[in-house]
Amino acid sequence: MENQIKQSPFLGLGNPFKSWQGDLTGGLTAAIVALPLALAFAVASGVEPKAGLYTAIIAGIVAAVCGGSPVQITGPTGAMAVILVGIVAQYGIEKVWIAGVMAGIIQIALGIAKLGQLVKFIPYPVTAGFTNGIAIIIFCGQLNNFFGLQLPRQEHFLDGLWQTFNHLDLINPASILIALIVIATKLIFPYINRTIPGSLVGLILATMITTFFHLSIPTIGNIPQSLPFPHSIPHWFDFKLLRELLSPALALAALGSIESLLSAVVADGMTVSEKHNSNRELIGQGIANMIVPFFGGIPATGAIARTAVNVRSGGKTRLSGVIHGIALGAIVLIFAPLASQIPLAALAGILMVTSVRMIEWEAIGLLMRATYSDLAVMLLTWSVTILVDLVQAVEIGLIAAGALFIKRMSDLSLAKIPETEVFPSGIPLELSQEIAVYRVDGPVFFGAAERFVTFLRDEPEVKYLILRLRFVPNIDTTGLVALEDIFYDLKRHNCRLMLTGLQTQVKEVLERTGLLTKIGLENCFETTTQAICSLDPNLPECDLPNVNIERIE
Repeated sequence: MENQIKQSPFLGLGNPFKSWQGDLTGGLTAAIVALPLALAFAVASGVEPKAGLYTAIIAGIVAAVCGGSPVQITGPTGAMAVILVGIVAQYGIEKVWIAGVMAGIIQIALGIAKLGQLVKFIPYPVTAGFTNGIAIIIFCGQLNNFFGLQLPRQEHFLDGLWQTFNHLDLINPASILIALIVIATKLIFPYINRTIPGSLVGLILATMITTFFHLSIPTIGNIPQSLPFPHSIPHWFDFKLLRELLSPALALAALGSIESLLSAVVADGMTVSEKHNSNRELIGQGIANMIVPFFGGIPATGAIARTAVNVRSGGKTRLSGVIHGIALGAIVLIFAPLASQIPLAALAGILMVTSVRMIEWEAIGLLMRATYSDLAVMLLTWSVTILVDLVQAVEIGLIAAGALFIKRMSDLSLAKIPETEVFPSGIPLELSQEIAVYRVDGPVFFGAAERFVTFLRDEPEVKYLILRLRFVPNIDTTGLVALEDIFYDLKRHNCRLMLTGLQTQVKEVLERTGLLTKIGLENCFETTTQAICSLDPNLPECDLPNVNIERIE
């Protein structure tokens, strides 16, 4: 019965009674964190704040039950806000609802076609480039609210940025003060108390100051004190309109799928429990995005920050995501009248700090230390994200990364492949069961990390994983990140990672990025024989029948 629940794309909360206390804490904490972010991302998307709350409630519950990650928290996100603001400005909210339903159908189709694994093949420089680009767009998009300017929303953020700089004479000092108070609170409060989110404290403090001193600054306005109820969507069966919205729907589906699966991968790295099912996750997100528009919500994705909060607070099963949605619904019923007084400048302060934290500073440093070609791909993707749009940025980034991969493949003929090794024999049975040897072939190994983690779940007695890298002539940033993920996953499972046969280019890149130091020089050997003999120096030199060597491409 348990296996049937796990495999079903539509049902299954796991075992809610086994970890209900952690799920309760994780879900409630995630809801508190999600409240200000749902409001902020709705405003950033160009829709009413209530749409963000309704999205977090409905999508959070539906995706938790139907999705493929046991700890994923779904709701409005910064990446989706960036693409939604242009669609809302061009088409209006009612057409966005239709596009959202279409995007959900596309996501379900992708999941049924088992295309969820493809996200693992998106090179790391591409994801880093568009994530950093999104962060800059979100930051610049909040300048109007930061300065207290009430200007028409523009379709492209560069047009809005230019409009903002042309109206700096209309700056409202009170808005700037409120935004700075929220920013300071969000940055400082975690040093005082890590249980209560600093963004929520800043939001409450800013609202109290605005109300007490009767500051004349824009607020988010009325939020209905009621739960969302289903309604019809106008012009739903207009096929001419459906053709017109196909492009926005594809963009929403693509971005929503990538963001959700990346968030699920991050969640996997934070827990040693059940890993996510990428195809089921696409189906779950698609169902959520199909349903949300009928409740007045906007397209949603898996939210990395809220998911991380859920895991760190004890969430272990789908019940935590359901509790998160129910808790938000209760907050709306109780505190909606107070929320109408929240100043837009406070939301701007929250999003500005969030956007700065979204920038992957570590990724930029890693790319600068790794290869200049990967750095160029990241900068290209980042530039197109800012100057054009997210979808084209991913497309162009993938094309550039593909061309770079072909170039690296053409250089393989220059790599000298050493001869095969001979292994020691006579390994005691107990030690042989604790050793796993993998041979990695090719210049990169996309998606290999999950295979090793799956292997460790199936073979918990393994204590030593030896990677034979003799046939890996070069490694790029995506391979580096995969190798680092493998290292940390093995560490969580108390399994020691050992590398053999490092070639010159691979060793240089590992040294420059600092990954070799993390793994440890004591875990690097010229041959697999030396690695095994380091575990038991008394082994004789001959064949090794007890250790299976598997090949990873």
